[in-house]
Amino acid sequence: MNVFDFEAIRLDGRPASLVDWRGQALLIVNTASKCGFTPQYAGLEAVHRRYHDRGFSVIGFPCNQFGGQEPGGADEIAQFCELSYGVSFPMMAKVDVNGPKAHPLFVYLGRARPGLLGSRSIKWNFTKFLIGRDGVPCARYAPIERPETLAGAIETVL
Repeated sequence: MNVFDFEAIRLDGRPASLVDWRGQALLIVNTASKCGFTPQYAGLEAVHRRYHDRGFSVIGFPCNQFGGQEPGGADEIAQFCELSYGVSFPMMAKVDVNGPKAHPLFVYLGRARPGLLGSRSIKWNFTKFLIGRDGVPCARYAPIERPETLAGAIETVL
């Protein structure tokens, strides 16, 4: 099993199979528009643009499970991301990342790359998972890790 086995819904409501990114390295991130880490959208966009031509994509998954920091609907999220940060990387529809309604991708990621002390749950917005070209998670990064600091790790998986 790897991330390419999962499906999601894009922010615009269209279905998306992660197999469409087969052969690319990915950074999968749970995002929120009203979080202290929200300015990381700029860094996510920067690494997406810097490495995209080399077979790399960031994929954002909005989530409202942490402090209600993603309360808006799909149109509001899309407008915020575009107008505030010029986001060009794919954004999926809002998901849960923990609990009984957690998106299966995040259940898989939590198991494949546990957090501190072996925790499988996502602790906060902007938790990042670096995925190799083979679809296997290589690393998990805490919300405090700014995307720009991941350049060396991204280079390694490319």
